Amino acid sequence: MTDATTTFRVAALYQFVSLPDHQALQAPLLELCSGLGIKGTLLIAEEGINGTIAGTAEAIDGFLAALGSDPIYGGRFGAMEIKFSGAVTMPFKRLKVKLRDEIVTLGKPQVDPTRRVGTYVEPEDWNALISDPDVLLIDTRNRFEVEMGSFAGAVDPETRKFSQFPEFVSRTLDPGKHKRVAMFCTGGIRCEKASSYLLAEGFEEVFHLKGGILKYLETVPEEESLWRGECFVFDERIALGHGLVQRPSSDLDPGDAGA
Repeated sequence: MTDATTTFRVAALYQFVSLPDHQALQAPLLELCSGLGIKGTLLIAEEGINGTIAGTAEAIDGFLAALGSDPIYGGRFGAMEIKFSGAVTMPFKRLKVKLRDEIVTLGKPQVDPTRRVGTYVEPEDWNALISDPDVLLIDTRNRFEVEMGSFAGAVDPETRKFSQFPEFVSRTLDPGKHKRVAMFCTGGIRCEKASSYLLAEGFEEVFHLKGGILKYLETVPEEESLWRGECFVFDERIALGHGLVQRPSSDLDPGDAGA
């Protein structure tokens, strides 16, 4: 979103989709974003696309329109999950389009979110779910992010990076005991893989917050919110609060955070 007080539109986006030609998409994406004056980072892999970019509202609209109309992309990005927010100044120094083995690194190649994921829960329904005492609520982000803010009562896996999540599961969780598990992350992408992994490990009922914390903060009124603190974002704004409003946090070091 942008308003009279913001100059740039920030788009946090991802989609799990088969991209066997992902290497051939790197140069066109670089050219497209450069031509529109967009900065930020896009990760592309055979399993999809992930990233956060910023530009004028017209530039971001042009980028999304090109993804839908340019034959090189083949209409494959129609189900992209996108969260918009605003920034007073450009939150990125440069543009990067990187090739990756995974768009979010779990280190479990057998996990395929394009085939099977947990049950999506809309932000409007999230409070009711996590208020159920039979639901185990897990924050899938790393400890730096959790320290900045989380949902009341959420379990902190105390990981430094997402690839440590399977270790937390094997050490702490039991599909025979934990019958209903709900998870959340910043924008939703980590939970796509985390929920797919839990289902593969035998957990029966696995839920995850659709659109992540960002969508919740955008959708749920602050007076009804169960969120406590701020949400770390991967750009120079550092943290956002309810309504996806920038919260200056100059004393925080984002260097310890990771996807």
